[in-house]
Amino acid sequence: MENVLLGIHHLPFEYLQDPLVLNELIYPNMYKNYYWSDNFSPEYYIAQAKAGFIAVTDYYEDQELLLPEIQFTYALLDFKDLHISKKVKTILAKKEVHLEITQELDEVVAHINASHKNCWLSPNYLQMLNATKGLDDNFNLVSVAIRGKGQLIAGEIGYIIGETYTSLSGFSSREKAYRNYGTLQLVLLAQYLQTSGFAFWNLGQPYMSYKLALGAKIYERKTFLTRWFKATH
Repeated sequence: MENVLLGIHHLPFEYLQDPLVLNELIYPNMYKNYYWSDNFSPEYYIAQAKAGFIAVTDYYEDQELLLPEIQFTYALLDFKDLHISKKVKTILAKKEVHLEITQELDEVVAHINASHKNCWLSPNYLQMLNATKGLDDNFNLVSVAIRGKGQLIAGEIGYIIGETYTSLSGFSSREKAYRNYGTLQLVLLAQYLQTSGFAFWNLGQPYMSYKLALGAKIYERKTFLTRWFKATH
């Protein structure tokens, strides 16, 4: 399993610490995007995130693995392009909704896992994320939520590196009374990031239509990495 796993190549920690390997072997290779690792240390996670990867988990022969992906394309939101739908504007005009931003992941992750079948946000992954707290001044976890009548109705988790915010996963209530509140949470977060001076929001994979509806644009890997390293260092 050391060399090839179903066509997915191993990504050792030392590769993430070697600019020559990243810049000459990994980043230019547009035939590969997923890599694997059995290293669930917080140091490894921070290193792959800083290198521009976004990691999920999967199982192979009953072993849980981390799957860092250096995507072919990324959805990035520049805040000047933020689009607020009429429905969200109506909610904003009628109700005062408070956006909660903390580093406490457990409650939001529990709702994410309850909302998505076969979620990759496993206990090991959550433990790894929590273990990153305080390790690196340039890496900070984020938990975002909005509530209605005391209950959590929409939220997400992600991380801040430099002047960037990267989404990992989120959820929104399926109750009819809270329709469009998932989009409301995204809009409120975008406005918060803009006010706080962030360069852009990394929304990850571009194939989900809500990201483009929010105003995100699609960037190929090379362009993304140029913007990424400028904003994260």
